Amino acid sequence: MNNLYERLVEKKESMSLIGLGYVGMPIAVAFSKKVRVIGFDISKEKVALYKQGIDPTKEVGNDIIKKTTVDFTCEEKKLREAKFHIVAVPTPVNKDHTPDLRPVEGASTILGRNLTKGSIVVYESTVYPGVTEDICVPILEKESGLKCGIDFKVGYSPERINPGDKVHRLETIIKIVSGMDKETLDTVAKVYELVVEAGVYKASSIKVAEAAKVIENSQRDINIAFMNELSIIFNKLDIDTKAVLEAAGTKWNFLKFSPGLVGGHCIGVDPYYLTYKAEEVGYHSQIILSGRRINDDMGKYIVENLIKKLIKADVSVKHARIAILGFTFKENCPDTRNTRVIDIVNELKEYGITPLIVDPVADINEAKHEYGFTFNKMEEVKEMDAIIIAVSHDEFKSLNVNELNKMYNNKNLNKVLLDIKGMFDKDVLEASGYKYWRL
Repeated sequence: MNNLYERLVEKKESMSLIGLGYVGMPIAVAFSKKVRVIGFDISKEKVALYKQGIDPTKEVGNDIIKKTTVDFTCEEKKLREAKFHIVAVPTPVNKDHTPDLRPVEGASTILGRNLTKGSIVVYESTVYPGVTEDICVPILEKESGLKCGIDFKVGYSPERINPGDKVHRLETIIKIVSGMDKETLDTVAKVYELVVEAGVYKASSIKVAEAAKVIENSQRDINIAFMNELSIIFNKLDIDTKAVLEAAGTKWNFLKFSPGLVGGHCIGVDPYYLTYKAEEVGYHSQIILSGRRINDDMGKYIVENLIKKLIKADVSVKHARIAILGFTFKENCPDTRNTRVIDIVNELKEYGITPLIVDPVADINEAKHEYGFTFNKMEEVKEMDAIIIAVSHDEFKSLNVNELNKMYNNKNLNKVLLDIKGMFDKDVLEASGYKYWRL
């Protein structure tokens, strides 16, 4: 394995990328500029799109997909042609918030069946400390009949890609790398240095690298939970949270976080991986889980405030016409999986309200598959009693007061607008007769 790096660079050996989603596909494309890459995914539909030059994730764009040399496939036997494997599959949680390791176990099973001697396997999926060595390695050994440490080696390099973010990309973020021994660590580091311009950080062990990733997002989750709690307090005190945060933000060491819905595959999920492992060793998390509870309850809190605004505006709650603008888990990103806007939708249904949902950015097929509904068109948003702007897509940021006015029922003088992300000028809208509310 000493010269695997050289053989990759000389294109005598290939790399495989297992899992071609928002994380895996940009990694495959980046590496394909330097080495031969086999891009594997179990989804035939996804692979077919990539082969047609279509990027359903919108992470790199159709033009780049058309030109890339990645060999996209759903044939698992192709993995036998590679010696350096990167596993980048999702690690979600179950309904009871326990880790759902089925995707990473499934990927390990498929890879194990096709693993050859002299290979290095690097996991990128976010996990709790110990998953790579205690869960994935035994699967690889069982399926391949090979021995870890003798026939193949493993490493871990947590993904830090920020979906929808064109600034913080694979190439521009320092990459944590780790390996089961020094030789593996050095090879893994050198391979990633081919594409990561910002450089790599060598963690002292695989478990350290796993733990580092899981606390990065737990830290963000706790900070956002604090902001959400502040917004609840300030709302009761009739103080504008955004104004408070702008004032406090003038101090050099104030951490600039904002309140909001916490969805996606990382911030709303990773803390549960850490607390699950903590429970296993006899410690019940206090700060992390309380932060999670606050963030998980924000959809319900938003709807409660909407109902109060409707009552003040003399609108019948039961027959209220509500539109939600934005459904994805974050702005300018088509991913709807694990979006917390669904909490708002479900909570509204508790009041007998079925909202119109508009999202020009969202992956339509994914939303249909995940939630069973189709989106409305922007032109259908008219005669509304209230509008919730849930995601700060660029398409919504550009809306002006006149355009918003056309969406409302003219008979109702009190236009209720919930601006979850605080995109609009509160004073301008209130001066235009809006019952305006934001976190």
